[in-house]
Parts: sequence; C-alpha cells; structure tokens
Amino acid sequence: MKKRIVLFRGICLLFLGFISYGSLAQESSPYPFSDPSNEGGWVLNEDLSDDFEGTELDPNKWFVEGQNGDYYIWKGRPPSQFVPHNVIVEDGKLKLRTQWEADYKFANENYADGNNNDKYGEFEGKPLPVTTAGVLTKKRFLYGYMEVKSKVGNAAITGAFWAIGYEQELDVYELMGNPKIAGNIRADSYLATAHDWSPPAIRPTKVFNHIENLPFRTADDFHVYGAEWGKDYLKLFIDGKIVHQFTQDDVGTDWVLNNPMEVWLDSEIFKWLGLPHKEELPVDFEIEYMRVWQKPDDNLVQPAFYGFEGPVLYEENPRPLKMVPEDSTPNDYQKFWLIDEASSKYLSIVHGDYATGVNSLKFSGFGKNEKLETEKVVALSPEGAINIPAGDYTLSFKVWLDQGRITKKIYLSMENPKLEIPIDLTGLGRRQWVTIEKKFSKKESSSANDQFKIEIRKTDVPKIKAVKFYIDDIAIRPTME
Repeated sequence: MKKRIVLFRGICLLFLGFISYGSLAQESSPYPFSDPSNEGGWVLNEDLSDDFEGTELDPNKWFVEGQNGDYYIWKGRPPSQFVPHNVIVEDGKLKLRTQWEADYKFANENYADGNNNDKYGEFEGKPLPVTTAGVLTKKRFLYGYMEVKSKVGNAAITGAFWAIGYEQELDVYELMGNPKIAGNIRADSYLATAHDWSPPAIRPTKVFNHIENLPFRTADDFHVYGAEWGKDYLKLFIDGKIVHQFTQDDVGTDWVLNNPMEVWLDSEIFKWLGLPHKEELPVDFEIEYMRVWQKPDDNLVQPAFYGFEGPVLYEENPRPLKMVPEDSTPNDYQKFWLIDEASSKYLSIVHGDYATGVNSLKFSGFGKNEKLETEKVVALSPEGAINIPAGDYTLSFKVWLDQGRITKKIYLSMENPKLEIPIDLTGLGRRQWVTIEKKFSKKESSSANDQFKIEIRKTDVPKIKAVKFYIDDIAIRPTME
C-alpha cells in the first residue's frame, strides 16, 4: 500500500510539473511531421498549439497586434502596419491579410530598426497605405519542436514564423511570395536566422542564418516547416526532412537559445526586397496549424532561471507591452536573481563558464592578504520563484571546483517554510563539472512567497586564498520509489 501511495503522489507531482510550464496533452494529437511515429516521445503543448477551427482566435492563447489599440513591442515594420481586422480565422485556417487601405489612419510615428527609421503608411515621403497583421502566443516554452503548415501570399510581403525570449530570437523562417528585388529571400527560397539581443543590442545581431533553395515557390502551395530546439542544438525541417542543423559546439557562446520563447506569425514589408504593388493586393499568409510539442520533464523549477540563463517567468501575469527581448528590468512578468551589495563582491552570474547554456553562478574566491569580508554571501530568488508541494524529492545541480583551498560547504534552502539542505563539497573532483544529488523530504508545501537561497558562510570558507567555483543547472524532481 505504501508503494502505491508513493507512486500515486509521484504521478500527481509529475502532472503538476507539466502544468507549471504549459499544459501537455496527447489526446488524439498528431505527431510532428518530422517524426510521424513519435520515436522522440513528443507530447503536444496545447497552450501554444492551434488548428484554427472556428471563426476567431482563442484569446487565451493569442495576442493580436493592435486589438483594442494594444501593441506588443512594435506596430509592425513600416511602411506597413499591423491592424487587427487583418487577422481572419475561416475555412480551418488562420489568414493574416495584407491589403491596400488608402483610408486607414496609420500611426503618426516612425519605427527605428538598425539603419532604417521609417514612417508607417509612407515610403520616401509618399503614401504607401499597406496594412498587415501579426499574432503571438501568450505563453512561452523552453525546448521542443514547433511546426506550421503554411503558404505565403503571392506579393512582395513576408510570411514569418519566429519566436523571441529573453535576449534571443529564432526566425524559423522568413519567406516572401513575390519579391521585386534580388536579395536574401527569393520566391523559391527559405531564410532561417537566430539573433543575440543581449545588450548592447546593436546590429548586426545575427549569430547564424541559413538559406535553403527550394524546389517550389512558397506562395504556390502549403508546406510543413518545423524547428526542433534542444538544450544545445537546433534542427530545421521542411516537409519532414531535415535541411539544416547545428550544435552549441559549432557556435560556442553564440548559442543564445537558452530561455523560453513565445511564437509569432506575421507579415512585413522588407523594403530591401521591394514593395508590394497595389494591384497584387490583397494577399493572405495562410496557416493551417501551428503546433508545439515537448518532451515530458518532471523538473519542478524553471530550468532557464535555475541554470542562470535568464529571468524567472510569472506567466499568470501579462507581459508588459513595451518589454523587448533585451529588457532586464524586473517587472510582474519577469524577475531576476537577487544578490545584495556585500555578496556581489563574491557572487555573480557569469557568461562563458557553464555546464549547459552559456552562464553559471560564480563564487570568485579571494587571494593573498584577502578574506571574506562578510559573514555570508547569498544569491536569493524572487518571491514565488519556487513552488514545491509536500513530498519526497531529489535536488541536483552541477559544480565546478578549481584547484586549491575549497569552500567546505554550501547551503541550499527554501525559505517559506524554511528547509535547509547542506551540501558537502569536500572530496569532489577538481576542474570538471560534477553532478551532486541530495534527497530531501518536504513536510509542508511552499507558500506563495517562497524563495530559493544559495548561501556560502564564512565559517566554511578558507581563511586565505579561497579558490573560485561555479554552480549550474539546479533541478528538483520527485523521488520515485
């Protein structure tokens, strides 16, 4: 009976872990076109997936640019402007329309983008009243496979399937049905790009791009486009066949795809590829479905935050409309590790030393004639950044210890209710990433304002020449017995 109760509790906790990152369901869901037999064990994330049945977008899943006068980040790429009436759901498809609207009242403003600073509704001082459309998911996801079945409009207007998160962007594709100027996108080609938006976010920001020559025009028929995004790799697919792939080893610290992303579908004017003609409008960028699959993971903490890659997300709160990917300002949607002034001399999140991703938490140590000048150093999560029910768990993380005099112990804890887990660092291998696991029992569930704390105490630090060490990839999973 005891084993049955433990198993049932573990299953419940596994389900709760899924809920915390988006509802994962597999009831009659199709599998990725690139993996029709589901050898990868994919599970559909219904919070981000849509087959576009009915007559309007699901407002719980989608943000429509311009709806109720609200725009997220931008109003589109001028001279065109996103407008909500160009978002149409009919015939089992999402149609993002581009049309010539001479009577539309465009925003009286410019949008700066690199060397461009263009006005909505005008091109070189003359009217160009082209309206387009853009939508994006309200939820984000970390790692998985995203896929659309789509066809772009037969005009000099893009159809784009892309995603952004903290300091990152992945353009799965940018297509154009009928460009007027020769350039990096043709009617029969495909462009995929990733951008690094970490400050200073000054162009060029791309860290890779790939142009695929196609045996078809992208405006002639529907095709299936997908991207499989893992912890250290990206694979791009067209009609189920892989067309390009690379790993973090190929690009090093240019691997920027480390935080959860929201998915965008939109149309834009790329003036360097020519302008759409009045006579060829209206056209529709048509999407038959957009789906996201992920692989089950029972980790109960947000991996990007506890891997020191970016903020913890509070997706129950709306994203601020002006929050761009390079924004590191704490708000109700995203918050960051808290390191006080005394601790910041010794603790910092560093770039380029990592077990996975590109960042880790570094204890800098100190040298000759120096000492730890405070009784303890602390990295503290924001309130509500951890939510663990009562039960039995395994805490794991990775640590890198330099040669020399090491810190004997560190203390990892949950603060409300208080549960402290001492970690002994003695006897571990040096100058290599070592995985530490520690089982613990939690008698009470986390409060709404629970916090996770990483603490180093003066009593455990060498009196002289304490060597540096790094922490990465903290995870908490149910202990299955």
